[in-house]
Amino acid sequence: MTDSFLEFSKSKGNDLSTHPEWGFPGLKAGDQWCLCALRWKEALEAGCAPHVILESTHHNALQFVSLEALHAHAVHKSGGMVS
Repeated sequence: MTDSFLEFSKSKGNDLSTHPEWGFPGLKAGDQWCLCALRWKEALEAGCAPHVILESTHHNALQFVSLEALHAHAVHKSGGMVS
């Protein structure tokens, strides 16, 4: 997660940053969270796509976004950028 993506998601009606009424503490920058490919693509087009962990990304995401776009935002599970 990044602050810019969390703001983007909130602007689209999906506030991931707080929901104590559901027992959900909310997400913050640096957290990992599963996103649907279409929301990630939407964020990419808006210039605020969060990093992806390629090892955790389902191959069907390629139906919606290019491997090049995913690779450009890829990090290792440990958090380091993929080279």
